[in-house]
Amino acid sequence: MAFEAVKTAFFHSPAYAVVGASKDQTKYGTKVLQWYKAREMDVTPVHPKESELEGITAVKSIEELSSPSTTSISIITPSKITLALLQKAKELNVPALWIQPGASDRDCIQFIKDNDMVDKVIYGGSCVLTEGDSFRTNH
Repeated sequence: MAFEAVKTAFFHSPAYAVVGASKDQTKYGTKVLQWYKAREMDVTPVHPKESELEGITAVKSIEELSSPSTTSISIITPSKITLALLQKAKELNVPALWIQPGASDRDCIQFIKDNDMVDKVIYGGSCVLTEGDSFRTNH
């Protein structure tokens, strides 16, 4: 499935959030947060316990983002958490979500399809770390 239009829309948001980053710099969630930070993008980590990650103030949930409806969200969480995030993102009218490899399962994909979110969600193996720069600069 081609996600080019969704990837382009993802990078048209004025703000970004990363769900799944932690204090462990070897984890992919933290690497994704560092990717945004290195590009001086307006990014907010979302973590239920930490008040800051990588020197950036964190919020406890996506509901606490200053403007969820204008924030694209990268998700690097276990699939059960991802499914709950998808449900909440739909309620909050989040414009675009990028589910990183390994963060979704059949239930997540079914939710995306059943709730007409296919044009808002990137899933199935694409990674912002390897594809993000080309969509930021070329589209």
